[in-house]
Amino acid sequence: MTQRLVTIEGKTIPHTLIETRSLQLASGLASLGIKEGDVVSVFMHNRQAYLEIILACRRLGVYYCPINWHFTAQEVQYILNDNGSRLILTESNLLSTVQAANTNGLTVVCADKAARPEIYQSSDRGDNLLDYNEWIEQFPPYDGPVVSPRGHMAYTSGTTGRPKGVVRAPVPIDKLQEHQATLSKMIKKAYGLKPGVRALLPAPIYHSAPSLFCQMSLLMCGHFVVTDRFDPEQLLRDIEKYQIEVIYMVPIMYVRLLRLDKSIRTKYDISSLRFVASTGSPCPPDIKRQMIDWFGPVIHETYASSEAGLITLATPEDALAKPGTAGKPLDTASIRILSPEGVLQQPGQPGLIYVRNTSYADFTYKNRHEDRLAIENDGFITLGDIGYLDDDGYLFVCDRETDMILSGGVNIYPAEIEHVLVNYPGVQDCAVIGIPDEEFGHRLLGVIELQAGETIEIDRLNKWLSQFLAGYKIPRQYKFISSLPRDLNGKISRKKVRQLLMNQN
Repeated sequence: MTQRLVTIEGKTIPHTLIETRSLQLASGLASLGIKEGDVVSVFMHNRQAYLEIILACRRLGVYYCPINWHFTAQEVQYILNDNGSRLILTESNLLSTVQAANTNGLTVVCADKAARPEIYQSSDRGDNLLDYNEWIEQFPPYDGPVVSPRGHMAYTSGTTGRPKGVVRAPVPIDKLQEHQATLSKMIKKAYGLKPGVRALLPAPIYHSAPSLFCQMSLLMCGHFVVTDRFDPEQLLRDIEKYQIEVIYMVPIMYVRLLRLDKSIRTKYDISSLRFVASTGSPCPPDIKRQMIDWFGPVIHETYASSEAGLITLATPEDALAKPGTAGKPLDTASIRILSPEGVLQQPGQPGLIYVRNTSYADFTYKNRHEDRLAIENDGFITLGDIGYLDDDGYLFVCDRETDMILSGGVNIYPAEIEHVLVNYPGVQDCAVIGIPDEEFGHRLLGVIELQAGETIEIDRLNKWLSQFLAGYKIPRQYKFISSLPRDLNGKISRKKVRQLLMNQN
């Protein structure tokens, strides 16, 4: 049997090493009184220890809560206080943030004391700061009772309020085998993962979808390659080097890949690639078509959420036949489009997207069960997305209800404009928001993050946009900023964009 491998932090190691250390970690967690149903937090880059805690938590039936390592101490503190963590795993470069956030005296485990031993000399170590490697080496592999594995406790982006932790109920042990078989079937369709596959994850594990991709890859892959950050050329180099078959990516990665010089794009052999999985935000149709032209018919997209799980799948064939679609319901998933009054909409009529997938156990929001009840209608839930189903049952996502702009009596969906604007030369990323206007109620403001060293002439930009958008959809003003703020899931947060601009005025 071929040895399973993991490549992370620039080195390739046997998967069995990850497994053994994860069981030692499970024993360590249990020694601290951490038990089934508890929560531990992870605040670190993509490291070997991250993979080990994922497997350790599965074995113990413990939730792990990934925290965005860009967060400030105040943002980390909110999540730690809300999720009820018993422990936080971090690294030396992030330790000062954790210590400032750790007002409840949680045990802190630091993954790389050897790299920076001075952090133990310059800080008040106490009994609640442990060195990860020294600590787990003292424990034998865990051999406790088998329990229903938990997954990540993802925190929502907070578009409609403070971030909320999604807590999924455990699957009863007597239903576990059937559930895992069903989930594996969906994961194969939506993410391309199956036993023995060679997969690459170039996205941070703290995002919800990469976290799921990581969990399943650890269970299935013959060779799982994890990078600490996304670099377009390095991704192509890794595909060739490791003969990668499956990758998880998001649309902004496509944009940056397509901006590579042709000499670089043709330099690497990517013929091993058979499946690219994408979720998180809709992909602009033109970007997806260009990627299919380059990578071949391997680009897949899903509409999914931490709350609902996987809902749709758009195959490459779907993308070409129905540009802009998020696909059709996947396996046991179903979709309803409802008006604000709860009336079922006809094909082609936009409304609130309500979904469910009966293959998933139910969920609630940590400490916010009333918010969970508020998004349900007859067993279906909505996250405030606006969309419609066409005559063939394909889903098209317009935008979030909270981001829709009413201008001159017309509903305008910013995502439609952003999908075009991001293709303009010099645009690194963008957001479109509505700002007050005496005549129209709101007018469109395009907020653009420029590529390094680039400038844009507004008149030329608007003339170019007019080829693709009706006049009322073209922003009347633009603002250029160095970096667009993002939410917990790495998506651009229009709410934070608005707040940033208000603070600047």
